[in-house]
Amino acid sequence: MGSERIIIINNIEETEQLAALLSNRLEPGYTILLTGDLGAGKTTLTQNVGKYLGVKRHMTSPTFNIIKSYHSPVKGCTVHHMDCYRLEDSDDDLGFDEYFNDESINIVEWPQFIEEYWPDEHLDINIEYVDETRRKVTLSATPSMSHIVEELYEKFTD
Repeated sequence: MGSERIIIINNIEETEQLAALLSNRLEPGYTILLTGDLGAGKTTLTQNVGKYLGVKRHMTSPTFNIIKSYHSPVKGCTVHHMDCYRLEDSDDDLGFDEYFNDESINIVEWPQFIEEYWPDEHLDINIEYVDETRRKVTLSATPSMSHIVEELYEKFTD
């Protein structure tokens, strides 16, 4: 892994700010692996990223579908939102490797359950519950995406 940075998010507005900064840096072929406890804010961050990518439909957690796909007019690509929570004890091959390509942006909640399918290059975001409004966000990435971690940290802590 490349660099690791920690950001404290104090409220929902700062979550939206982080999503705006992140979405500006996303390109087709990028994968975000989102980890954190239930209720930490993974889906909220995803929804805000979708908003800034121009996704018209509300991005809900695809718990029962596992994968939902949306169009991003801003980036001109498909955004795949995956929620792998139900796959904890599953050996099903749902074709994940087909989604991780150079033409789409992927946001994966509970990625630890499909680790064998992760692309070589990805951005890791771990969200931890601090209290009712605050979250600790740990950003890390594989070397080719580590510049995003540094840019987000610099912009957010400015």
